[in-house]
Order: sequence, then structure tokens, then C-alpha cells
Amino acid sequence: MELHLVPLHWVYLAFIVLILGVLIKRRDTTLVCVVGIFALGLIATDSLSGSVSGIFNSFIYATQQLIGTIFIISIIVAMSRILIRTGINEIMVEPLTRFMRTPALAFWGIGLIMMVTSWFFWPSPGVALIGAVLLPVAVRVGLPALGAAMAMNLFGHGIALSGDYIIQGAPKLTADAAGLPVTSVMEASIPLVIVMGVVTTAAAFWMMRRDIAKGKWRDGLVEGKTLAASAAEEKIPLPTRWKQTLAVLIPLLFVLDVVGMFALDLQGGDATALVGGTAIFILLLVTMLAHRNKGLEQTTEYLIEGFQFGFKVFGPVIPIAAFFYLGDSAFTTLFGNALPEGSQGIVNDLGVALANHVPLNQAVASVTLTVTGAITGLDGSGFSGISLAGSIAHLFASAIGSGAATLTALGQIAAIWVGGGTLIPWALIPAAAICGVSPFELARRNLKPVLIGLAVTTVFAMFIV
Repeated sequence: MELHLVPLHWVYLAFIVLILGVLIKRRDTTLVCVVGIFALGLIATDSLSGSVSGIFNSFIYATQQLIGTIFIISIIVAMSRILIRTGINEIMVEPLTRFMRTPALAFWGIGLIMMVTSWFFWPSPGVALIGAVLLPVAVRVGLPALGAAMAMNLFGHGIALSGDYIIQGAPKLTADAAGLPVTSVMEASIPLVIVMGVVTTAAAFWMMRRDIAKGKWRDGLVEGKTLAASAAEEKIPLPTRWKQTLAVLIPLLFVLDVVGMFALDLQGGDATALVGGTAIFILLLVTMLAHRNKGLEQTTEYLIEGFQFGFKVFGPVIPIAAFFYLGDSAFTTLFGNALPEGSQGIVNDLGVALANHVPLNQAVASVTLTVTGAITGLDGSGFSGISLAGSIAHLFASAIGSGAATLTALGQIAAIWVGGGTLIPWALIPAAAICGVSPFELARRNLKPVLIGLAVTTVFAMFIV
């Protein structure tokens, strides 16, 4: 028996289109999402109080789904603050600077170090953690400051964040919206992340070398204090012997975490919890050693800094995630069984209807997910709209009968590369500030390489969906 779409389906679809339109206009989507939740609740419950309550309950539901991600990022940021202020970060990366003897080695060296660091610390803390140390070395061997910013940006906010294999914040959001296990999205993203990363960074490096040789390179330096200088002013004295010991111990603990993940087959929330617990332990240890008598109070201060960062990043995410969770099992949890008999959820139903009326194939689905992901990234967050990418990937996968994980990963990659901190100027501020360059010049330099990478990755996805 064919499932007939009801007003709930059409209202949900209308708000998806409206949210896309708002994103294209580079406006905030919170109000639209809240109105969408209210409208769905009003139709489902036929009750004003039920629909109003549903707004709040949907926020609670979304927060419950995201709280692990918010906490791990907050704790990692809190830990990074004390590592920067004690100078432990400098000793951690100092041995790696010996390999940066030419501009090319400096570009790829900074990029690879930033990528690995961002997997464990997330890109924004990672920039502050290593940028202050690596930037002077890179400039000394002839790599322009803007080139160093590009390397940190593309490898950290691009490659590392679009995969997010250790903290798993990005795949958690998209996988939930697509109704898939986190591990399936992560596995599907690996070849796409590799293609996107190799093509984009190679194009960026080649264009940089070409323009320098032709004398067309502008370094985009701006006046004012860089983040590196600001961090240097906040140093907390700690005996060199202790810093050296901790600089060895901290990476070793995180390596043991990775070993433990494979040995104990820890995935998803369990893997995140292991990293988070280790970060808390490091935060407590270093804070007590650095602040001694004031360590108890300073521990709380660092945690407050971390949670302020975490909720500032995820504040815009919760309303839009709350709306898109309604496309799946959250709807019946919050508003009861208001969908027609045989329904598999709003998004699944729309996907089946789409397959019955519109000719779809892998190429159309891949291009649509890349464009959707890129549009959702226009707000400069990268995270606020990836639930939409996951939801649309679910819809298209239902329509064509395959490729749900690949399409979800493709939308995630496009959203993160555009909005996570490689193309939108206000999202580029951490890397630009640490290097003392203009975020607008950095965005301009990243534009062509990222667009080339997205085009190649989309074509590649067409063959594996």
C-alpha cells in the first residue's frame, strides 16, 4: 500500500526549503527552526500548549543527543588553555620544528602537525596550541605568514575537522540526522576526506608557489597583536624539568587512548569518553602543578572557560538540530504517533515519495549534497547546518536505494570545509589572528583550492554512492 503524504510532511519540507533560503541569505536560522518546531507540534497535537511545550522539549532532546560532544570539546579547550599558559605546548612541538628547513617542508610540516593536533584537541584550540611555536620557525625558513595560516587552516579546520575521527562531533550530528550509526558515516568519509584533503592542499601549495615566483603574492599582514603574542604574555612559570616530563607524558597518554580504542573496540561515545577522561586528568594534574595553592580554584576557572567556548559554539546548533531530529524518531518521542500508519519517519517518507515521482541517480544526489552542505556552511559555523545535510542525505538515499553513509559524509565534508573555517572570513579568525594576517585575504587564498577540491570529491562520490 502506497503511503500518502500528510500535512506534516509538507510543512517539514517547506521549512527545509525556508532554512536553505535563510542560509543562502547568510542570516541566522534559529527563529525559522523554532517556528518550524511549533508548526509541526501544532499540527501533530492540535494543542497550543502541546506545541509550545514541544519547542522546549525538542531543545532538551537535541541537547541530550549533543551533550557528549559539547562536553568533550569544552574539556579539550579547558585543557589546552593551561598547556598554552605554562608553555608545555612549546616543548611538545619543539622537536618537530627541526624538520622544517625549507618553505615547502614548513608548509607541509605545519599542516600535518596541525591535522594530528586537531584530531585530539579540535582546530581552534589546536591553532593556539601550536601556532605560537611553529609560526616563527616557518617564517624564518621563508614560508610567508599567510602560507602558514593556509596550512594550519586547510589541514586543521578542513581535513581534521571534516573527518573528526577522535572527538567525533561532526559525524555524530550528521549520523543522527541521517538515522545511521556514527561508525558507518566515519568509515564512508575516509576516502572522501583523503581525496578532498589531497586535492585541496596540493592545489593551494601549487598556487602559492606559482604566485610567489611571479611576484603576485600578497602576505595579507595586518597591524596589531597576534594571538601568539597574547599567549606569550600569559605565561605561568613552571620548572623546565616538569614541563619536559609533561610534554612527553601528555602525547603518550593520548596515544595510549588510541591504542585502547582499537584494543577494546571502543567506538562513538565510549571512545569520546576515554579521550575526555584523559583530558580532565591532564587538566587537573597540570593545573595543580602550575597553580599549587590556587589550583583548586583555577581548575574551576579553566573548566568555566572551556564550557563557555563549548556552549558558544553549539548555541546556534541546538535549535537547528532540534528541528531536524524531528525528521526521524524524535517526532514520535515528542509529539506522539501522529504520522500515518506505515510511516517510517518524515524524512524516510519524503524520500520514498521522491523516488516515486522524480528520476534520481547518484550524480544528482552527490551534487545536491555538496551544494546543500556548502550552503549550510555559509553561516560560518560549519556545525549549525550539518544536521540538514544528514537529513537530506537520508532522503536521497531512501529515494535511490543506496549510499546513505557516503552521501551523509559528503554533505558533512562540504559543510565543514566551507563553514568550519576555510572560506567564511569570520570563521577564519583563529588562524588569521595567530599569524597576524587578514582573514579576508586568507579566505580569498583558500577559495580556489577548496572549490577545486569539492568538485573533484563530488565526482569521486558519484562513483561510490
